[in-house]
Amino acid sequence: MPVPPFRTALSLAVLSAACALPAAGFAGIDDNTVAFVQSVEPAGLDPTVSSPVAAGQVTWQNVFEGLVTIDRNGEIVPQLATGWEVSQDGRQITFALREGVSFHDGTPFDAEVAKFSLERILAEDSTNGQKALYTVIERVEAPDAGTLVLTLSRPSSDLLYWLGFPAAVIVAPDTADTNATDPVGTGPFRVAEWRKGDRVVMTRAEDYWGEAAPLDGITARFISDPQAQAAALKSGEVDVIAELGAAELFAQFENDPAYTARVGTGEMEVVAGMNNARAPFDDIRVRQALQMAIDRAQVIEAVKSGFGTPIGSHFSPASPYYVDLTDLFPYDPEAARALLDEAGLGDGLEFTFKVPNRPYAERTAEIMQAFFAQIGVTARIESSDFPAAWIQEVFTDTDYDMTIIGHAEPLDIGIYARDPYYFNYDSPEFDAAMEAVATAATPEARADAYADAQRILARDVPALYLYSDPKLGVWDARLEGVWADGPVPANDMTDLRWTR
Repeated sequence: MPVPPFRTALSLAVLSAACALPAAGFAGIDDNTVAFVQSVEPAGLDPTVSSPVAAGQVTWQNVFEGLVTIDRNGEIVPQLATGWEVSQDGRQITFALREGVSFHDGTPFDAEVAKFSLERILAEDSTNGQKALYTVIERVEAPDAGTLVLTLSRPSSDLLYWLGFPAAVIVAPDTADTNATDPVGTGPFRVAEWRKGDRVVMTRAEDYWGEAAPLDGITARFISDPQAQAAALKSGEVDVIAELGAAELFAQFENDPAYTARVGTGEMEVVAGMNNARAPFDDIRVRQALQMAIDRAQVIEAVKSGFGTPIGSHFSPASPYYVDLTDLFPYDPEAARALLDEAGLGDGLEFTFKVPNRPYAERTAEIMQAFFAQIGVTARIESSDFPAAWIQEVFTDTDYDMTIIGHAEPLDIGIYARDPYYFNYDSPEFDAAMEAVATAATPEARADAYADAQRILARDVPALYLYSDPKLGVWDARLEGVWADGPVPANDMTDLRWTR
């Protein structure tokens, strides 16, 4: 999840050097390290506490690992578990665990540690922001050191996938409470230093259980301003920008042989959530009218320089389950006005648009404000500091009319069935669709259920569905192994290597 605005300006010395020297003069190729841009500094480095995306983007796979993981192709692959078996009724999963694995402090990994990690997620006082994904786990057992058994309250076709998320990484009992500031994982890198407001430095874990990382070290640099991101890459201060913050800056790298520039697919859906429990957003006609007031293609052109894909429901085209539903409520100002008139709001509508102070959100909100004005709707934009204020006001207190945010977690359409959740959306029909996803006996049935869920959201419009954000990655051309696509929001540096 996003951070406060960039607070650390480049020093005059660095700026001067950047003007005088090419990027190669600063590149980590000389000391076999890589520095990558992280646009948001997390409040803590443990992705299982509150589960902000930003924490996982720093430490997932680099420092912390899970029973399984999601690879660069979006596939579930073994990690701390070497394999698993699912019972015929789908209600039990038995994992065979990897032997000879230790945490960075020497603590051995075994079934009891894995049991502790999962029970911690499920605990009554858990602060794991993705806890709802795992509540289908009814019981966790460790019959021996190398075996973990999960008993489920019902079949869950998505649970294995969710166990590969940053929110489900394995942590040790003795260090779980301090992982936010002093992470201790089983991964190929260990955290050496966290300079708040600036960077997290990680060094190679020499006693790593698997194949040693090709790099000697990696550094996450916290730079939220897109112009500063581009300047840092050009100066050689950083080597990788996995997601460039401003699409208009991307073109300068596309034809420069010193860099690799890729338009990758990502799982982030940018949506304008509405408080469905608050008038007038409790009226489906109002929500549908506001969806038809927005020309999504123009929003993408104005905000993302044309990079992006219009969406009509809460799924990204990167997903194999994606259904294109943008034609259900296309841009049609006249139809939008008619619906508002039918809802008794023909004389006008005013509301507060609470917008997190992230560049993409602010730009999108301003364009939407202009579109709303064309149908007689006044949206008063109110800036909300992200993450602290926005999470409290919108996500926790649901004290808002409309907001806007990018949802980056894959297969997260089930958030609309959560109670409470900030949309305040209540639909037994949607809940039934998600139950059908969970209990699907075949891949075809699962895909059909996901399609049904998308169609219900597209019709009910609990949020205005705007666009899927592409993953605009730029990095030093001498680097290999950077993830071009983003099946999980991450900066997995474990396979990166320099080429000469």
